[in-house]
Amino acid sequence: MTPTVKSILSHYESDNPGTKANLARILMQGRLGGTGKLVILPVDQGFEHGPARSFAINPPAYDPHYHYQLAIDAGLSAYAAPLGPIEAGADTFAGQIPTILKVNSSNSWSSRVDQAVTGTVDDALRLGCSAIGFTIYPGSDDIFEQMEEIREMSAEAKAVGIATVIWSYPRGGEISKKGELALDVGAYAAHMAALLGAHIIKVKLPTDHIEQKDAVAAYKDGDWSTQAKRVAHVRQACFAGRRIVVFSGGAAKGSDAVYQDARDIRDGGGNGSIIGRNTFQRPRDEALALLDKIVRIYKNEE
Repeated sequence: MTPTVKSILSHYESDNPGTKANLARILMQGRLGGTGKLVILPVDQGFEHGPARSFAINPPAYDPHYHYQLAIDAGLSAYAAPLGPIEAGADTFAGQIPTILKVNSSNSWSSRVDQAVTGTVDDALRLGCSAIGFTIYPGSDDIFEQMEEIREMSAEAKAVGIATVIWSYPRGGEISKKGELALDVGAYAAHMAALLGAHIIKVKLPTDHIEQKDAVAAYKDGDWSTQAKRVAHVRQACFAGRRIVVFSGGAAKGSDAVYQDARDIRDGGGNGSIIGRNTFQRPRDEALALLDKIVRIYKNEE
């Protein structure tokens, strides 16, 4: 274990050796192992957007084994997915890459800004997962129930040595569409995940928009002109960097934009990327080349 990883783990002062060991597995895995940087492959888009919208552009990606193998061959830090895909490759790929069981999910037909619990801590234990993953929607009318659900599941996970990852995506309520990516809203959402006890926090890259009228004064003297500076502020909101924060890749976009995001996350002190559609919706060779360059960016080789 490297001094960098030891330092990160020291920030989790209440956790038992099992939970720290699972965090260490993720932090020490793959080509970024030991650096404090992470690249995670999340594949929960079948729930969120449907199979054709997610995989028709690259048909091999209908197979859960494809994603396991892509994450392994690219030297990534972990693979995150709902129960079914993790079960579908749990034996074939046992021990080859840390897995994160996404324990709640939604679908594109529902009018509610909410998710159903679709996996359990017992499932994560049975499948050898290093962490559970859970989405909250700050701003939603259902946010308080979501907070209570992850409070219970996170406590259960920590008791048996499994880490917790929280996807924190502001939407619903009085938040405008533009406000979902606002700097003040994104930092608030990241802070909520930290307050809820997340070990790893996943948020979207923020714009320079300030959504909350009451927050304008707090931000008026800051320089938020670059994405790297905005990343640094989100990291500050995660207990001054005492919690791991990774940033979503978002909708599919050009390679240059993906690389620039990685540079900005690196330069802002973020811990890395959790990037799905921008990888598995490309042909495998293109995806591997893209991930290779992202890893090299985080290693300061690009």
